[in-house]
Amino acid sequence: MGLGASFLAVLALLQAEEPFRRTLTSAERNLDPEGVEVRGSEVTPDCPAAWSVRKSRLRGGKQEGVDLVVVDNGKLRIAVVPTRGLGILSVTMGDLRLGWDSPVRQVVHPKFVNLQARGGLGWLDGFNEWLVRCGLESCGHPGTDRFVNNVGDEAAMELTLHGKIANIPAHEVEVVVDRKPPYRVRLRGRVEERMFHGPKLELETEISTEPGSSSFRVADSVSNRAAVEQEFQVLYHCNFGRPLLEEGALFAAPLERVTPFNARAATGLRDFAGYAAPVQGFVEQVYCIRPRADAEGRTVAVLRNRAGDRAASMTYSIRELPCFTLWKNTAAEADGYVTGLEPGTGFPSNRRIERKHGRVPRLGPGETRRFTIDFGLHAGAGEVRAVAERIAAIQGERPPVIDPEPEKKE
Repeated sequence: MGLGASFLAVLALLQAEEPFRRTLTSAERNLDPEGVEVRGSEVTPDCPAAWSVRKSRLRGGKQEGVDLVVVDNGKLRIAVVPTRGLGILSVTMGDLRLGWDSPVRQVVHPKFVNLQARGGLGWLDGFNEWLVRCGLESCGHPGTDRFVNNVGDEAAMELTLHGKIANIPAHEVEVVVDRKPPYRVRLRGRVEERMFHGPKLELETEISTEPGSSSFRVADSVSNRAAVEQEFQVLYHCNFGRPLLEEGALFAAPLERVTPFNARAATGLRDFAGYAAPVQGFVEQVYCIRPRADAEGRTVAVLRNRAGDRAASMTYSIRELPCFTLWKNTAAEADGYVTGLEPGTGFPSNRRIERKHGRVPRLGPGETRRFTIDFGLHAGAGEVRAVAERIAAIQGERPPVIDPEPEKKE
């Protein structure tokens, strides 16, 4: 073999070792192809699971122009919406679904969402995802806060519900696949929340899974691209309806402290971890939780059905996400029968309140914070029992503190 042939052979070997990459969207390169499909049979022919990634564009009504990317690992189907901040619409494994039946029926394009509507509740016009990120400049309830304006004066601003990031389209999206076992499939993207004389925050996410597995990972980084320090907030609003949510379903996690969000939530403290059937006119109940963690700082939360043979879990570090919000909205089916399991940097009070309690972190110039959550779908009583045992091991013999009254807001 000549020198040239040897070089080409080495080059081919090195290329085979490199991950596969395919751009789905790029504002920098002015690319936005429709109908893209990446097949495991072509990229990783030796992989035993038939995985694929497909990008399509939705048509009609308020979803006109919305991109949908479905990552199918051969067992799980993860539907991601790059147009809506790379939120996750749903995850399915057979007849087990992570998601809910929102009164919002379409995947709404952000251009149809007026965040200022209904006193700052306009975010709800597009709310139907399983996982929607809240933030980045702010999250939580709408209301007034203070800021320093462009001439250096303190001024008032009206914050809207849960911030802007879920209604900003991703500007860079790509598929990255390892060519060697376990052939992890990654969907990566970037979303920017920037303005002149305002925040310059960037979200980079990687939603990944291994072919044939019943788990997946969301790994995010939030960066401050400004030359000055910047506040930020992040909350992962993970929303569950049927089949996991039903009368007799249970939430479980190792608990340090549980505090009702308001007087309404305080009335349900006795059964805050349990769920009822749909109730017409039900008013939501919210509980602010400080989880316990293992020696590595990791905790686990789970929602399981009444029979205890189906569940979904999330495992993450409380050093990254120290607060956990449990949202119960067991209203009539037509009004949105749903519960939210929501790790975050804080609780969903208005930012001015969270700041008073020391729950609004700050990023220095160029600084980045990372957040990783591992999600699992569990089918069968044995799998669900194993998750319950993990929780019990972290909890130990230490009972949680249950506060009878809400935290003072002002």
